[in-house]
Amino acid sequence: MGVGGDGRSDGTGSTLAERLNHLFANMHPPGAPYTNAFVADEISAGDEEYGGVKVTEQYLSMLRNGRRTNPSPELLRALAKFFAVPGGYLLGDLSQPQAERVEEEVRFLAAMRDQRVRAIALRSVGLPPEVQDSLTTIISQFRQQMNLPEHPPEPGGDRSE
Repeated sequence: MGVGGDGRSDGTGSTLAERLNHLFANMHPPGAPYTNAFVADEISAGDEEYGGVKVTEQYLSMLRNGRRTNPSPELLRALAKFFAVPGGYLLGDLSQPQAERVEEEVRFLAAMRDQRVRAIALRSVGLPPEVQDSLTTIISQFRQQMNLPEHPPEPGGDRSE
């Protein structure tokens, strides 16, 4: 089932299925993640926005579980546009640092859906950089005292839920 040398397993070492599942888990409005059916309908109905690409719920499911690994570049571009990430992220055209930056931005956007996290971030706006650095240090110390990892896990990636 390997993805092989088509470049789609590049980036952070993840497969296309893992990258798609990462987007489905994290790039959605507050509430539940998008379903395969919703994304397929939105893309298939958006002729102007998505270039006339048609996709079914079943095909998205097969992409997400790794049973299909070679979709058209047009479909990957449409999916990237839907999830508001660079097309190269799903096409496998990004360098590892670029792919990691996209995933960091996705984690950030997911975290900002939490009202308390957003309030903390907004309160730090306008503070001098050295104060912001001090706040980061304080948060890191609290995480360490509570035996939490230095960096929070990806939203939706916690298997204990």
